[in-house]
Amino acid sequence: MQKKSSHKPSYPRRPGPPQQVRIIGGAWKRTPLPVLDAFGLRPTPDRVRETVFNWIRHQLDGDWDSLDCLDLFAGSGALGFEAASRGVRSVTMIDTLGPVVRQLESIKEKLKADQVKILRADALAVARDLAQRGQRFDLIFLDPPYQQDFLSQALPLCANLLKEGGLVYAESGDALPFAETEQAESPAWLSGWQQVRGDKAGMVHFYLLKLH
Repeated sequence: MQKKSSHKPSYPRRPGPPQQVRIIGGAWKRTPLPVLDAFGLRPTPDRVRETVFNWIRHQLDGDWDSLDCLDLFAGSGALGFEAASRGVRSVTMIDTLGPVVRQLESIKEKLKADQVKILRADALAVARDLAQRGQRFDLIFLDPPYQQDFLSQALPLCANLLKEGGLVYAESGDALPFAETEQAESPAWLSGWQQVRGDKAGMVHFYLLKLH
């Protein structure tokens, strides 16, 4: 049983009408995924997901059915269900908020997504626990709430959760501070990571990373 942590994501209310995104590829293509308005979740935009999953397909030769995935800050489930739609072997989704988890369970049931496992827990605690138990993943999604320093805490934990050759997708409101010259140094939490691909869409910076 996971201990409660004070490091809980905070989702400020989002103004405007209810929002939804759509799965963009695979068996459930065009299936809408509702986004809870009450918690102002910020799902990865459709166009960004399309780009990212094209990157992943090229890096992993489109061999979806052998991949085990971890979605540490699942939110709307857009990334995890996108992966499941494309036929990955397993997806483990983590979120700490009860209403979010209940909605993810409802979507899982609707899609009959048996390869998806959903846990209500603290993402960082789960990452440590999975690593200690020797569980490893081919692909990890890191799309935490922005401006709350979760990425710098979660990314070092992912080093112990990746299979050899595995990839991390990271999304941020700010550019990741990779050193631009050999003389400069990246922050300690980026140590050991290299950027495979990266881009920016609006205010969203997104990256595909792997270990050196």
